[in-house]
Amino acid sequence: METVVLIVGAGPAGLATSVCLNQHSIPNVILEKEDVYASLWKKRAYDRLKLHLAKRFCQLPFMPHGPDVPTFMPKDHFIDYLDAYVTRFNINPRYNRTVKFSTFDVSNNKWRVEAENTVTGETEVYWSEFLVVATGENGDGYIPEVKGIETFPGEIVHSSQYKYGRDFKGKNVLVVGGGNSGMEISFDLCNFEANTAVLVRTPRHVLTKEEVYLGMSLLKYVPVKVVDTLVMLTTMARLFVYGDVSKYGLLRPKQGPFATKLYTGKSPVIDVGTVQKIRDGKIQVINGGIGCIKGKTLTFENGLKQDFDAIVFATGYKSSVCNWLKNYDYVMKEDGFPKKPMPKHWKGEKNLYCAGFSRKGIAGAAQDAMAVADDIKSILATTKC
Repeated sequence: METVVLIVGAGPAGLATSVCLNQHSIPNVILEKEDVYASLWKKRAYDRLKLHLAKRFCQLPFMPHGPDVPTFMPKDHFIDYLDAYVTRFNINPRYNRTVKFSTFDVSNNKWRVEAENTVTGETEVYWSEFLVVATGENGDGYIPEVKGIETFPGEIVHSSQYKYGRDFKGKNVLVVGGGNSGMEISFDLCNFEANTAVLVRTPRHVLTKEEVYLGMSLLKYVPVKVVDTLVMLTTMARLFVYGDVSKYGLLRPKQGPFATKLYTGKSPVIDVGTVQKIRDGKIQVINGGIGCIKGKTLTFENGLKQDFDAIVFATGYKSSVCNWLKNYDYVMKEDGFPKKPMPKHWKGEKNLYCAGFSRKGIAGAAQDAMAVADDIKSILATTKC
């Protein structure tokens, strides 16, 4: 099959890119390895998830949220929004297509993409003038290598497989990772009466959703350093009431929360009630990493030894792009993230693009989609002339 633009991935970035291209009447096809669009939201998100950012930062091009939508949406509400988006713009991805190989064919100046139809088992070949990688930052769940992990007799799950804490009641559970997923899963486990510990390797800012909303709103108008100063003033006032959380193992980075996000990609943790559970002694914080595992006993880098019945790895994801994109270096580094700095991170060589890799969530995916579509439109207009 041949098309003008081939998009790999039917998450929010892929859907938005297709819609933006359609606005310019540019033919495009989406390939999606799952049997649904937005599979991360529909299949791999835990039940109590609520979007951590305000609705204005969680909308796709040409379809803003209505006034009746709550400022901070639950997961199911956002999925309803995506369903309405796909219906309104009549987006029809080709599902159950796992891209196995893609390369730029110099002889005809086009991209050749091989995809396995996992329903029929057949290999399909696609040709396109432009290729958009929209598989997103959250490709494959990452579980780090730990010495002796194969001896652990209990349950080991990645956060993408975690749904709720009901099955862990009364069990000793370690959550590895002190980011948003790790902290929220810890809170959920504690609510279901699991004996919960969270392993925090690096310092993290802990903010309220209102503080994050304030910071993101201000970033449009003032430098990040000023935003961090203003947000930290509100945080310090709150911590005056909260008390010093560092004594519980929650250490803060030296950089401000939004500078940390900008330069390292690490988002501030939005507190959903976890900090209070930690202060009350209901959730244990362990600093550092896991040294080794021997049966149920985990030995940590700080010398602590403790038995656990289950481990939840909230250790993030790794990009899977380099596994199938032979010429990834046209736009990506070896880690599967853009090699160019923002704001032109989305544009590669040989008409290769990426969308949804800016580490700016839904808003970043929407911005990428519009930029990619506009650039393709410009190139096609020049070619016709």
